[in-house]
Amino acid sequence: MQALASPTNVRTSTTCGALLRELEQIWNDIGESEAEKDQMLMELERECLEVYRRKVNEAGNTKARLHQSVMAKEAEVAALMAALGELGFHSQTHMEKRSTSLKEQLASITPLAEDLRLKKEERLKQFAEIRAQIEKINGEISGYNHHINIMVGSLTLEEQDLSLRNLNECQTHLRNLQKEKSERLNKVLGYVNEVHTLCGVLGLDFGKTVSEVHPSLHGTSLEQSTNISNSTLEGLEHAVLKLKTERKARILKLKNIGASLLELWNLMDTPKEDKSKFLGVTYFLGTSESEVTEPGVLSTEMIEEASAELERLSKLKASRMKELVMKKRSEFEEICRITHIEPDPSTAAEKSNALIDSGLVDPSELLANIEAQITKANEEAVNRKEIMDKIDRWLSAREEENWLEEYNQDENRYSAGRGAHINLKRAERARVTINKIPAIVDNLINRTLAWEKEKRMSFLYDGVSLVSILEDYKEARQQKEEEKKRYRDQKKLQDLLLTEKEAMYGSKPSPKRSSSFRKPNGYRANGNGSMTPTPRRNSVGGATPELLTPRSYSGRQNGYFKEMRRLSTAPLNFVAISKEDTMSYASVCGSELGSPRR
Repeated sequence: MQALASPTNVRTSTTCGALLRELEQIWNDIGESEAEKDQMLMELERECLEVYRRKVNEAGNTKARLHQSVMAKEAEVAALMAALGELGFHSQTHMEKRSTSLKEQLASITPLAEDLRLKKEERLKQFAEIRAQIEKINGEISGYNHHINIMVGSLTLEEQDLSLRNLNECQTHLRNLQKEKSERLNKVLGYVNEVHTLCGVLGLDFGKTVSEVHPSLHGTSLEQSTNISNSTLEGLEHAVLKLKTERKARILKLKNIGASLLELWNLMDTPKEDKSKFLGVTYFLGTSESEVTEPGVLSTEMIEEASAELERLSKLKASRMKELVMKKRSEFEEICRITHIEPDPSTAAEKSNALIDSGLVDPSELLANIEAQITKANEEAVNRKEIMDKIDRWLSAREEENWLEEYNQDENRYSAGRGAHINLKRAERARVTINKIPAIVDNLINRTLAWEKEKRMSFLYDGVSLVSILEDYKEARQQKEEEKKRYRDQKKLQDLLLTEKEAMYGSKPSPKRSSSFRKPNGYRANGNGSMTPTPRRNSVGGATPELLTPRSYSGRQNGYFKEMRRLSTAPLNFVAISKEDTMSYASVCGSELGSPRR
């Protein structure tokens, strides 16, 4: 009975004690024996134990289920945290488990598990999106669709690492792929733009060209993205290379056509209005490939039109070849005349006409030969330029010398007429120039000899050696100086005899000089008062005849004489002496010789 009264709850103990006292009273009233009372109490105690045992078992089962639930939640949390990479939380929950009941533990871990479950689902979505983008970009780069791989990847994410570290790695990988995609896309767009430009220049269909590489490059569908695979890049690169090769070939073809057109235009003096349509073809002669960007400028239509024009001009050239040959020959002879070079007689006009009429020579070859001669003559003119400039200076000095000689023969040169002061100033300048002629000639000879030594050939002036011309000129000039000296001596002797005669017989007026003394001396008054020399003839009464050098004779034989008159020495008729002066001089001499006899 004392064991039955040992419940901790006071209310329960009071109730059980009261019930036992009431039961004892009832038993007493009934008259139950002590043995029966003890037996009935033992049964009652046994029934109570069974009730307690059942309750204990039920409580044990409840505890076991709670413990199992807590363990399952902890295992789930541990798995979620391991998957999410959040370590260090398990030790904290283990410490809390020692001081709290199972229900409290379950109540505290259940929200954590829910949060981790939601976090896992969110993380799974992130991984799924990243993996989907990665697979999509990989598919675009490789050129294949990976929808199946995306589904499989999303289904197997449960078994994969969902940590932030792995997420960051996936995001980094995605960014790298996006960067590669952007670079590939820019590269594709660059190739496409280059193809578009080249197709415009060549006059080709852009859509057809890029569609052959990949339809997405010229597609209008919004669902179809631009293909950036390796095969597309290689195809575009090959297309660009092919178009550039075609552009180079067409430019080269148009350059050849343009050069031929320019040559034919120059040969046949084509009018400007006929050339205007095809002047664009000649634009390529001085243009690089990268500068050709105008649409349609290299189209097949343009090339065909230029080729047709070239063929037309070639046929026209064939019909006018004889005229062109004569024109080129005239051009060659004019260059030779200006540079004083003997033209090649193998392509002379008469000979060329005969060869063309006979059909023995192709006019094109003859024309090419003359053009080669023109090129050679121009090169030779450049090589001779320095010496030719010195020759021009020498000839200019000789012209001044001839002018001064004729000016000195004019009796009226000191008159106060209009323009006399201009001639006096020119005479002073001419004297300075004439004094430089010997140095000019010597310098020209030395330079010519140096040129001949360097070139290992003679310097010919209209077919005659320039050195021999200059040597002849120096010799003739020396003879001229000697003639001047002899004339001055004769003049002094004449003046001396006249002085002696006047002293012996008295002064006697000399016969009046006739007006014939004033012979035409090559001067005439021009508008500004200067005296212009005109060609003079050698008079019979001249002081000295014209000296002829060996080159003068050779010039008469080979057509050289006309120009050699400029280079030959001037007539040595320094001061014209009239017949009256000659007679006066003879009479004086005669009188002197006969005076002793008187």
